[in-house]
Amino acid sequence: MAKKKEKKKKKEQKEQKQELLLDTKFSKKNTMFFGIGLILVIIGFILLAAGDITLAPIVLVVGYLVFFPLGILLK
Repeated sequence: MAKKKEKKKKKEQKEQKQELLLDTKFSKKNTMFFGIGLILVIIGFILLAAGDITLAPIVLVVGYLVFFPLGILLK
């Protein structure tokens, strides 16, 4: 009987943890970082299409490797 209660408690705890993981919402700050990253990526591809082979990769790297992760990781 005690084992069943323990299993039930563990199962409830797992469900609560999963709900917390699914409940994460992005704040205004996260959305802003994603927006800046998206704008930088678009500008980078425009520069790349225009033939700029020095500035375009830098802008793309900053967009992809700085602003997108900041948008995901910051709270």
